[in-house]
Amino acid sequence: MTFSLVARCAETGMFGVAISSSSPAVAARCSHARAGVGAVASQNVTDPALGPMALDLMEGGMSAPNAVAEVRRRGKFIDYRQVLAVDAQGRAAIHSGTHALGIWTQAQAPDVAAGGNLLANDRVPQAMVDAFLGQAGYLGDRLIAALRAGLAAGGEAGPVHSAGMMLVDKVSWPVADLRCDWTEDCPVEEVATAWEVYKPQLDAYVQRALDPRAAPSYGVPGDE
Repeated sequence: MTFSLVARCAETGMFGVAISSSSPAVAARCSHARAGVGAVASQNVTDPALGPMALDLMEGGMSAPNAVAEVRRRGKFIDYRQVLAVDAQGRAAIHSGTHALGIWTQAQAPDVAAGGNLLANDRVPQAMVDAFLGQAGYLGDRLIAALRAGLAAGGEAGPVHSAGMMLVDKVSWPVADLRCDWTEDCPVEEVATAWEVYKPQLDAYVQRALDPRAAPSYGVPGDE
């Protein structure tokens, strides 16, 4: 019930996850990323524990392919899961279990992996990878382009209701974690709009956490 993409920016080392689903709050359960380590999506009859497991394995020195292989060995009911991962060297890996729902497929290239289930057709993940690779610039912009491309290629077999985009970079928390947990409209465009608003402020929010004395004005009534 999901299509997603995990990616690394080769220039900055940032990682990101972009995801959408007919289920509510998909990003809260399925998106995982850790600065300097990698990004993982765990989906399809989701086991959220698989994301941190894969990240721990990569942080311990495993490549994404080896980490996904170990997740397959350790994970419960792994034939029902999809797991996508990319590591700090840009190596990508995907596991799609034989009990993945409906039309399911996957695509990958250096620095990026995409996969989905209950899809409208088997072209959706490749469309996402192509869109990501076809656009230069900020990782967040490329993730939004990939989400839009997946939706334009058909997306899920039915309407999607939630979406999310996560970015990590250098600090221990996500520098962006934007979500639409439920809408009857287009959740991808809801997240895209949130990104347009958040992107110009991203660096300021990080600065406020690291040293508020050097932070720019908050830009709210009463702030001087």
